[in-house]
Amino acid sequence: MTEPEETLESEKTAVTEAASDEREALVRERDDYKSQLQRVMADFANYQKRARAQVDADRAYAVGNLAADLLGVIDNLERALEAARTTGESSIVDGLMLVHRQLLDVLAKHGVKPIEAVGQPFDPNQHEAIIQTPSADHPEGTVVTELARGYTLGDRVLRPTKVAVSTPAAAE
Repeated sequence: MTEPEETLESEKTAVTEAASDEREALVRERDDYKSQLQRVMADFANYQKRARAQVDADRAYAVGNLAADLLGVIDNLERALEAARTTGESSIVDGLMLVHRQLLDVLAKHGVKPIEAVGQPFDPNQHEAIIQTPSADHPEGTVVTELARGYTLGDRVLRPTKVAVSTPAAAE
Protein backbone atom coordinates (compact mmCIF):
# COMPACT_ATOMS: atom_id res chain seq x y z
CA MET A 1 0.00 0.00 0.00
CA THR A 2 1.10 3.47 -0.74
CA GLU A 3 1.31 6.22 1.74
CA PRO A 4 -1.83 8.06 0.52
CA GLU A 5 -3.76 4.79 0.66
CA GLU A 6 -2.50 4.17 4.20
CA THR A 7 -3.50 7.70 5.19
CA LEU A 8 -6.89 7.24 3.62
CA GLU A 9 -7.29 3.91 5.38
CA SER A 10 -6.27 5.38 8.77
CA GLU A 11 -8.68 8.30 8.23
CA LYS A 12 -11.48 5.83 7.44
CA THR A 13 -10.64 3.92 10.60
CA ALA A 14 -10.61 7.14 12.62
CA VAL A 15 -13.97 8.21 11.13
CA THR A 16 -15.40 4.74 11.77
CA GLU A 17 -14.18 4.80 15.38
CA ALA A 18 -15.56 8.33 15.87
CA ALA A 19 -18.88 7.25 14.37
CA SER A 20 -18.88 4.19 16.57
CA ASP A 21 -18.16 6.32 19.66
CA GLU A 22 -20.88 8.76 18.66
CA ARG A 23 -23.29 5.89 18.09
CA GLU A 24 -22.50 4.44 21.52
CA ALA A 25 -23.04 7.86 23.11
CA LEU A 26 -26.40 8.17 21.32
CA VAL A 27 -27.41 4.66 22.44
CA ARG A 28 -26.51 5.54 26.09
CA GLU A 29 -28.45 8.80 25.84
CA ARG A 30 -31.44 6.98 24.34
CA ASP A 31 -31.32 4.38 27.13
CA ASP A 32 -31.13 7.14 29.77
CA TYR A 33 -34.17 8.89 28.28
CA LYS A 34 -36.03 5.58 28.10
CA SER A 35 -35.21 4.85 31.74
CA GLN A 36 -36.33 8.34 32.81
CA LEU A 37 -39.57 7.95 30.85
CA GLN A 38 -40.28 4.61 32.50
CA ARG A 39 -39.70 6.12 35.97
CA VAL A 40 -41.95 9.08 35.20
CA MET A 41 -44.67 6.75 33.90
CA ALA A 42 -44.42 4.60 37.05
CA ASP A 43 -44.53 7.70 39.28
CA PHE A 44 -47.60 8.97 37.43
CA ALA A 45 -49.36 5.60 37.73
CA ASN A 46 -48.62 5.59 41.49
CA TYR A 47 -49.92 9.16 41.76
CA GLN A 48 -53.15 8.16 40.02
CA LYS A 49 -53.62 5.22 42.42
CA ARG A 50 -53.01 7.45 45.47
CA ALA A 51 -55.39 10.10 44.14
CA ARG A 52 -58.11 7.49 43.51
CA ALA A 53 -57.61 6.05 47.00
CA GLN A 54 -57.81 9.54 48.55
CA VAL A 55 -61.01 10.33 46.65
CA ASP A 56 -62.53 7.02 47.78
CA ALA A 57 -61.54 7.72 51.41
CA ASP A 58 -62.92 11.27 51.22
CA ARG A 59 -66.17 9.95 49.80
CA ALA A 60 -66.43 7.23 52.47
CA TYR A 61 -65.87 9.65 55.36
CA ALA A 62 -67.64 12.73 53.96
CA VAL A 63 -70.63 12.16 56.21
CA GLY A 64 -68.38 12.22 59.29
CA ASN A 65 -68.80 15.88 60.26
CA LEU A 66 -72.57 15.81 59.84
CA ALA A 67 -72.81 12.54 61.77
CA ALA A 68 -70.64 13.92 64.59
CA ASP A 69 -72.93 16.94 64.85
CA LEU A 70 -76.01 14.70 64.95
CA LEU A 71 -74.69 12.64 67.87
CA GLY A 72 -75.66 15.39 70.33
CA VAL A 73 -79.17 15.36 68.86
CA ILE A 74 -79.35 11.58 69.37
CA ASP A 75 -78.21 12.01 72.98
CA ASN A 76 -80.94 14.56 73.65
CA LEU A 77 -83.52 12.37 71.94
CA GLU A 78 -82.49 9.44 74.15
CA ARG A 79 -82.83 11.67 77.26
CA ALA A 80 -86.30 12.76 76.12
CA LEU A 81 -87.25 9.15 75.55
CA GLU A 82 -86.09 8.19 79.05
CA ALA A 83 -87.96 11.13 80.58
CA ALA A 84 -91.14 10.18 78.72
CA ARG A 85 -90.81 6.59 79.94
CA THR A 86 -90.63 7.75 83.57
CA THR A 87 -93.79 9.85 83.21
CA GLY A 88 -95.68 6.95 81.65
CA GLU A 89 -96.71 8.72 78.44
CA SER A 90 -96.81 5.67 76.15
CA SER A 91 -97.82 7.57 73.00
CA ILE A 92 -94.92 10.00 73.42
CA VAL A 93 -92.57 7.10 74.16
CA ASP A 94 -93.70 5.29 71.00
CA GLY A 95 -93.24 8.41 68.87
CA LEU A 96 -89.81 9.16 70.30
CA MET A 97 -88.72 5.55 69.83
CA LEU A 98 -89.80 5.70 66.18
CA VAL A 99 -87.87 8.93 65.55
CA HIS A 100 -84.84 7.55 67.40
CA ARG A 101 -84.88 4.31 65.39
CA GLN A 102 -85.25 6.21 62.09
CA LEU A 103 -82.35 8.51 62.91
CA LEU A 104 -80.09 5.57 63.81
CA ASP A 105 -81.16 3.75 60.62
CA VAL A 106 -80.26 6.78 58.48
CA LEU A 107 -76.85 7.04 60.14
CA ALA A 108 -76.28 3.27 59.78
CA LYS A 109 -77.10 3.56 56.08
CA HIS A 110 -74.13 5.92 55.82
CA GLY A 111 -71.79 3.73 57.89
CA VAL A 112 -72.29 5.26 61.35
CA LYS A 113 -72.76 2.57 63.99
CA PRO A 114 -72.91 2.59 67.80
CA ILE A 115 -70.02 1.07 69.74
CA GLU A 116 -71.01 -1.88 71.89
CA ALA A 117 -69.38 -1.34 75.27
CA VAL A 118 -71.16 -2.92 78.27
CA GLY A 119 -69.55 -6.21 79.24
CA GLN A 120 -66.59 -5.65 76.90
CA PRO A 121 -62.98 -5.20 78.04
CA PHE A 122 -62.02 -1.53 78.26
CA ASP A 123 -60.44 -0.39 74.97
CA PRO A 124 -58.93 3.12 75.12
CA ASN A 125 -59.28 3.36 71.33
CA GLN A 126 -63.09 3.10 71.60
CA HIS A 127 -63.91 3.95 75.21
CA GLU A 128 -63.33 6.93 77.46
CA ALA A 129 -63.24 5.93 81.12
CA ILE A 130 -65.14 8.49 83.17
CA ILE A 131 -65.35 6.61 86.47
CA GLN A 132 -64.10 3.40 88.06
CA THR A 133 -66.58 1.18 89.85
CA PRO A 134 -65.60 -1.57 92.31
CA SER A 135 -67.29 -4.79 91.18
CA ALA A 136 -67.13 -8.37 92.34
CA ASP A 137 -69.31 -9.46 89.40
CA HIS A 138 -67.00 -8.30 86.60
CA PRO A 139 -63.30 -8.87 85.92
CA GLU A 140 -61.06 -5.84 86.38
CA GLY A 141 -61.01 -3.53 83.35
CA THR A 142 -64.49 -4.48 82.11
CA VAL A 143 -67.01 -1.84 81.03
CA VAL A 144 -69.90 -2.07 83.51
CA THR A 145 -71.94 1.00 82.56
CA GLU A 146 -72.31 3.09 79.43
CA LEU A 147 -72.69 6.75 80.34
CA ALA A 148 -72.78 8.15 76.78
CA ARG A 149 -72.84 5.99 73.67
CA GLY A 150 -69.97 6.18 71.24
CA TYR A 151 -70.13 5.80 67.47
CA THR A 152 -67.88 4.73 64.61
CA LEU A 153 -67.88 5.69 60.96
CA GLY A 154 -66.43 2.74 59.10
CA ASP A 155 -63.23 1.97 60.97
CA ARG A 156 -62.88 5.44 62.54
CA VAL A 157 -64.19 6.43 65.95
CA LEU A 158 -66.44 9.50 65.68
CA ARG A 159 -66.92 9.70 69.42
CA PRO A 160 -65.66 7.27 72.07
CA THR A 161 -68.16 5.67 74.44
CA LYS A 162 -68.04 7.25 77.90
CA VAL A 163 -67.98 4.38 80.34
CA ALA A 164 -67.61 3.21 83.91
CA VAL A 165 -64.89 0.57 84.26
CA SER A 166 -64.75 -2.14 86.90
CA THR A 167 -62.03 -2.33 89.50
CA PRO A 168 -61.48 -5.11 92.05
CA ALA A 169 -63.99 -5.02 94.89
CA ALA A 170 -62.56 -3.79 98.18
CA ALA A 171 -61.71 -6.59 100.65
CA GLU A 172 -63.96 -6.53 103.69
